[in-house]
Amino acid sequence: MSAYAVSGYGNYLNLIALSLFTYKVTGTALGVGAAMALRLFSGFLAGLTAGALAGRVTRRTVMIWTDVAQGAAMTVLVLTASTTPVWLLAVAVVVLGAGNTFFTVALRSAVPVMVGQEARARANGLLVTARSLATVLGFASAAPVIGFGGYAAAFAINAVSFLCSAAALLVLRPRTDDEGQEEQEEQEGQEEQDLPADTASRGGAESPVRAGRGLRLWRGTAGVPSLVLGMILLRGIDALASSSHNIALPVVAHSAAPDEPALFMTRFWAAWAVGTVLAHLVLKRRQGEAAWDERAFALGTCAMSLSFVAAFLGLPAFALVGAAVSAGFADGWTEIVHTSRLQAVPDRQRGRLFGLSATAEQSGFALGTVAATAALETLPAPAVVGAFHGVAVCGGLVLLLFTFGRRGAARRSR
Repeated sequence: MSAYAVSGYGNYLNLIALSLFTYKVTGTALGVGAAMALRLFSGFLAGLTAGALAGRVTRRTVMIWTDVAQGAAMTVLVLTASTTPVWLLAVAVVVLGAGNTFFTVALRSAVPVMVGQEARARANGLLVTARSLATVLGFASAAPVIGFGGYAAAFAINAVSFLCSAAALLVLRPRTDDEGQEEQEEQEGQEEQDLPADTASRGGAESPVRAGRGLRLWRGTAGVPSLVLGMILLRGIDALASSSHNIALPVVAHSAAPDEPALFMTRFWAAWAVGTVLAHLVLKRRQGEAAWDERAFALGTCAMSLSFVAAFLGLPAFALVGAAVSAGFADGWTEIVHTSRLQAVPDRQRGRLFGLSATAEQSGFALGTVAATAALETLPAPAVVGAFHGVAVCGGLVLLLFTFGRRGAARRSR
């Protein structure tokens, strides 16, 4: 957990440092946008393949090698900070985007194996808390670190953070994969090899294994409740909505506090982090699977969006802090509930579902970033944030209605 927090701190420190460094290398805002798009696109592609990769190698191996790869990319930037060519920067961005997705999917899929199903929600809460604190510390320390040691210092800290995470995985050797799962995968692979050559062409009932694997990307979703897939879709819509307040917050900070925009943003994100910690403290006391169902996720998404919209209404300082805490609470709530619900599915489906979720989130955030940036050119920030989060509220209400409909049908069938 500590290694994950250290790695998260390095990531959020690097998020600011790499953006500023990209502008220095390319000399244009278009270059910064292209680098962000490249990072999101590489994460999108990684999400499509993360589940399949987890079925071929252990999750611990995936996490170690992605840490090593990202650490190596940062080390290269440290050594070439004064004369980094654009192509090398692009390679580093791709490694970071894909590596972060592979690591996140492997970690979230491994949590139930590492701590047990009963303790998974508590572990998810600790991970969310660690990430939230790392976010605030990383953003707050970016300016002094870059000012004191330059971009090379920020990249070096990020490289060390990745190595700390990899070292912890190597030394502690956590159990990340169900032993029975490996045997099942090998057995299914042998069944495919033993099929007659003409079986694949006939399909239907004569080729049950091959038919179930027509599209390997979606193989892991067979038998998954439609409400769980609805949660993943809503998670993507949530990411689209979240892009709007991430883009609009610096604009509001310069308008509301022109002398201290950085302090304004630090105060906002610190209050948000407090909210995520409170969400963990509340959820860890809840018992039963109902605490992690689709209804809890839909309600949390609606509350989060409404809180972020309220934060952009020009509230006084104390009310703004309250809105940020509320948004953080709902944000932490939805992430813990979403992750815990997906972890409840069988181990062989878990990696593919988390890969699908990562793809939805990357796609939503990328699309939202482009759309929100364009909208802010002509519309005020409150209108943009309200419109984007309004879509998320509508999505949450639709999922909520489906949960009531399914439960009503289940009662009538008894």
